[in-house]
Amino acid sequence: MCLIILAWNPTPGYRLALAANRDEFVSRPTARLGFHDGAPDVLAGRDLEKGGTWLGITRNGRFAGVTNFRSSIAPPPNARSRGLVVSEFLESDDPPAEFLARLRTRRAFYAGFSLFAGNPHELWYYHSPKDLLRRLDTGLYGLSNRELDTPWPKVLRGKSALSELIISGAISAKAVFSMLGDRSFPRNEDLPDTGVGLSLERVLGPVFIDAAGYGTRSSTFLMVRSDGEVTMTERTHDPPLRPDRNFEFRIDAAG
Repeated sequence: MCLIILAWNPTPGYRLALAANRDEFVSRPTARLGFHDGAPDVLAGRDLEKGGTWLGITRNGRFAGVTNFRSSIAPPPNARSRGLVVSEFLESDDPPAEFLARLRTRRAFYAGFSLFAGNPHELWYYHSPKDLLRRLDTGLYGLSNRELDTPWPKVLRGKSALSELIISGAISAKAVFSMLGDRSFPRNEDLPDTGVGLSLERVLGPVFIDAAGYGTRSSTFLMVRSDGEVTMTERTHDPPLRPDRNFEFRIDAAG
């Protein structure tokens, strides 16, 4: 997952509004959004190469999403898949703060990542390269391949677009997928310098990445209403194009 725009308690009627793009190598095998066979309360896609997932929610309202940290530094040898962090959180019953406290002691086993993790009552952010842990207040947040709210063009565009949809009352899967489909390139002077060179920074600059062998593989809309109603919709961009997958359920408060 390379872009997550998230609004936490944005209006009295909603707890969570989330828009996300997953960027990945085209060759990496992936299962589409669905409830997992081995963990039937978990709704997420699945990485079929190394296991785990990039974004998901459970029937009792636990949710998490991860982004990679862009760096020219090589990952540790035999690093664990960062997607396993999301799966393990979703399958755990531990409060977010307890889960993340243990994760901090194991961060050296992963390449750098940032994580949103929460439940219907609280939202946390963790950034492994700097070991930053923070409980988030009501607000609008953007996360790509750096720290929370790093003002990359795609993060600023995404936050502005999601804010407009919420304020106008026009938020929907269709509207979110339109904003996530923005292929426009930022100006070179607005691009970050993460050590990968200007040409690659430019390829990775748009909200929606479309490059040879790599790009935005799927887009996700997740909404949790104040009454516990959940809507999660995934649009995949791998050929052949297929209809969106949509799931709706009410959070099981007793789960």
